[in-house]
Amino acid sequence: MKRQLLLLALLLATSVVASAQGKPSVTIFGDSYSTFEGYLTPDTMETWYFDRQDNPQRTDVRTVRQTWWWQVIDRMGWKLEKNNSWSGSTICNTGYGDADYTHRSFITRHNDLGHPDVILLLGATNDSWCDAPIGDYKYDGWRRADLYCFRPALSWLLHHLHDRYPTADLFFILNSELKADINSSVETICQYYQVPVIRLHDIAKTSGHPNVKGMQQIADQVVAELKKHYKNAK
Repeated sequence: MKRQLLLLALLLATSVVASAQGKPSVTIFGDSYSTFEGYLTPDTMETWYFDRQDNPQRTDVRTVRQTWWWQVIDRMGWKLEKNNSWSGSTICNTGYGDADYTHRSFITRHNDLGHPDVILLLGATNDSWCDAPIGDYKYDGWRRADLYCFRPALSWLLHHLHDRYPTADLFFILNSELKADINSSVETICQYYQVPVIRLHDIAKTSGHPNVKGMQQIADQVVAELKKHYKNAK
């Protein structure tokens, strides 16, 4: 009897492990919109959203379950591989006040996304807000100076993401209310690299960042688009 119970327990444990392994893993690659205290790797990156935040003028988002990415992962039946998001980060290496943002740019962080099946990239907001140089469309032969301009930097990023994570599905989530040349550049470059763009619209925000309602709206719009690609999603 004990042997039978032990065998049953082992079978159940194996089933649970197999089930967990069967879930697609997703990496969140973003800026402040995707941060949350205690859920960033590495944990030295700056965050906008904190556990039990008590400043309504900043945000009413108080728990990680209210973030857009937590809701997406839960509703899609996926598991989190890694959240590599840094508040204030730009795609290119130019930041606010023409500062060198190489240390936090998406370009610098692209090689630390784990082993994802899916990458959800929500970026370009700070490139728009800080008036980063737009640059020219360039799809090869990048020089270091090119990576300080948005268009060539985004091309470099998508090229290298495809090389480093060849089996991962990559989606670009484009924020609402960005500059027209940022929007058109994202659409053009993502089309070149065959990266689907999920273009957000009508997102509720506080201090320029999604609040609880806005997080729900982002999750709804992202899930709706993802389900077009994953017919058997949860």
